[in-house]
This record gives sequence, C-alpha cells and structure tokens, in this order.
Amino acid sequence: MKDRITIEGRDGAFGAYVARPKELPAPAVVVLHEVFGVNADIRKTCDELTENGFVAVAPDLFWRQEPGVDLSVTSEVDWQHGLRLYQAYDRDAGARDVKDTADVVAKLPECTGKVAVLGFCLGGLMTFLMAVRYDVDAAVVYHGGDTEKYLGEIDGLDAPLLMHPGEEDEFISKSAQAEIKSALVSKPNATVYSYPGQRHAFARHNGAHYNAAAATLANKRTCEFLNLHLRPATSSPAKPE
Repeated sequence: MKDRITIEGRDGAFGAYVARPKELPAPAVVVLHEVFGVNADIRKTCDELTENGFVAVAPDLFWRQEPGVDLSVTSEVDWQHGLRLYQAYDRDAGARDVKDTADVVAKLPECTGKVAVLGFCLGGLMTFLMAVRYDVDAAVVYHGGDTEKYLGEIDGLDAPLLMHPGEEDEFISKSAQAEIKSALVSKPNATVYSYPGQRHAFARHNGAHYNAAAATLANKRTCEFLNLHLRPATSSPAKPE
C-alpha cells in the first residue's frame, strides 16, 4: 500500500512518497528529509509510522534544485552532494512547500484531517519553521540544525512541539541547544527531551552515530505525542445511575 503522490504547491508541483496504514482513514504525518533527500531511510521511517496507524507522506524538499534526490547516508560523495543542496536551499520557499504539503495531505480521502509534521536535521529545522509560521496539529523535531537562528519567531508557536536533541551533537552546539531550551521555557506546549552522550542523527537508520536504545526511546515518545495530539480522546464510559 505504498505509492507516490504529486503535491500541487503554490510555487509548482513536486513529488512525495506516501505510505498508508491498513486501517483508514487515519491521521497523517508529513516526514521531512535530511540532506539525503527522500532516500531509503526516510521511506523506512514512513513505513514504520504506518505500523503505528498513521498515513505518512515525505515530500521532495529539493525539487526546485534537483527533483528526485535519493542519496546514501554512508557515501562521502553523496554526503558532499547533499551538503551542496543544503547550502543552496531556500528555507523560506521550503517552509511554503511544507505548508502546501500539509494542506494537500489533510484533504486526502485516507486522512482524518489531522496532520503533524516530523523532520530530521534540515527537515527538523523546516518542521520548526512550519510550526512557528503556519498552522499544524503537532510538530516533532529530530536534531534540527540552525533552529537557534530562528528563535525570534517563537511567538508564532501555537502547535504542540516535541524536540529530540542529542547532547553531543557535533552540528548543534551546547550553547545553541541552551538557547533553544531557554526560548521554549515560556511555551507550555513545547517539550524538549535531551539525550546524553548522543551525537547528530542518533535516531537515523544506518547513521554513523545511530544508537538503538536512544532511538527507540525517542521514537516511543514521538508515537505517544502523535497519538495524543492527532487522535480524538476516547470518551469515558457512562457511569451507571
């Protein structure tokens, strides 16, 4: 039950990978990729979300530069390729693309209308920008690089936000992590779980610093968070009179 769809965005059309759970309709999660594009890892992440009962959609964020990017996380050549795309990426345009994707996904017949955004690294930053600039039902950030540069927009955050920083992240300094946590203190809807000893992309499949225990814990927290905010609360049974 896996396929691809086209997102008709305000700036043009772009592709997205979609994975569907067995029971439909279901709430949806827009999954935002790292510098490697919609690769095997991101597709696996989408497939895992369907096992927890979510529709998962991963849009091609690099469509303006190079549609269909699918890079290996273990190749130095691919890493350099992705890094060049990352450095030239238009984040403001990208945030619009994420908004357009969420709007399209919310209207899919297999979706209940509830949509969260979840992202890794570049996708983590784009998740944060989506949450502070637009409406979304929930947002989950895994190691969002450069987030501290956009903390001036924090007043726009109304959605529930969950963050998973690794304390030893080589791309997100301890001072940057402290800035992010300090800025979010005033937001009761924001939760930050830090992971001691973990480096960048500790929760990424096949990553050099993947840690199964930390990844499992982060993903468990994510699933609980998504269920809380995307599924209607079940009514308590009526008490007998």
